Amino acid sequence: MSGWAEQKPTAALVLADETVIYGYGVGAEGVVVGEVCFNTAMTGYQEILTDPSYAEQIVTFTFPHIGNVGVNDEDSETSNREAPAAKGLIIRDAITAPANYRATAHLDSWLRKHGLIGLSGVDTRAITIFIRQSGMFNAALAHDMNGVFDIPALAAQARDFAGLEGADLAVKVTRPQQLSWDQGRWQWNEGFATATASRNVVAIDFGAKNNILRCLAQAGCAVTLVPATMPHDDIMAIEADGYFLSNGPGDPAATAAHALPLITKMLASDKPIFGICLGHQLLGLALGARTVKMPQGHHGANHPVKDMETGKVEITSMNHGFAVDRDSLPTNVTETHVSLFDGSNCGIKLVDRPVFSVQYHPEASPGPQDSHYLFDRFLAAMER
Repeated sequence: MSGWAEQKPTAALVLADETVIYGYGVGAEGVVVGEVCFNTAMTGYQEILTDPSYAEQIVTFTFPHIGNVGVNDEDSETSNREAPAAKGLIIRDAITAPANYRATAHLDSWLRKHGLIGLSGVDTRAITIFIRQSGMFNAALAHDMNGVFDIPALAAQARDFAGLEGADLAVKVTRPQQLSWDQGRWQWNEGFATATASRNVVAIDFGAKNNILRCLAQAGCAVTLVPATMPHDDIMAIEADGYFLSNGPGDPAATAAHALPLITKMLASDKPIFGICLGHQLLGLALGARTVKMPQGHHGANHPVKDMETGKVEITSMNHGFAVDRDSLPTNVTETHVSLFDGSNCGIKLVDRPVFSVQYHPEASPGPQDSHYLFDRFLAAMER
């Protein structure tokens, strides 16, 4: 951060009460408004910024060196989707030149290309502590190379932002068209594998990450990905051995208004169902549970989760601001996984049918393969 003290600030984070955090802009110029969260991952910043689950959020990275391995087309989680991911980012240090053999571009140029605004040169630890103590907050993030900011106007934008509670964002990030997916996981020095399928899976795209689809394909699933807005009868008419409920952004209670009738039909089919993240929350709602907004959420790649059935502890990746309330689980639903950070619910299953879900992201592989068994479990359920 040498020399920054003499430079004029070119970016500002403005809270609703006109509190201002000045710094130095990276990426695109302009103004965005969103909910500010923090992510503790040391790697995977490109995957985080392109994860549709971060729609309407500004991500504060706690790891200081963001951008050091550059970016590439293969690591995007939103390829071929014209939809929002993260609104912007907040980092401590200036972005350095990439040093990785897979890099094809500098993070700053990639941010400008995709219209993402960034703030650097600030104390990300202080922002993280504030969120831990007071919860995630709404703010306006502005980047202007001339350093000109209308603070009252920016604060008004932050106040006017509706927030994520009550927001159905899945309809904004879902792919517009049905598609088939057969691309498997990335292989070292070989690229993405072409998977061989033995079972047909219909996946509902509430904001599905590409690597989830790759893991389903790698496990042996022929994946038909359908928009969350597709008519329910058309979805149920597709030949399926099982159903997958994807991750996604926003308030699950709001998305449930149109998703629960579909999930109810899927449950009535007696076919296996597997859900991840928002899909987990929606399945919980469909089974009679409640969801709650979390003060700071879970965002990172170092979250320990205990499998209550085996006693195994998995190191997982998480990205969610809502959770299933375990006290609301009906008697026919078993809690299968629990966060060892705060004891919150991280997995459920029906006691008598192959219907299950997890709150975390088994495809993100921080373990790195601690949670891949879930995809195999889903395939095995369909084969039975």
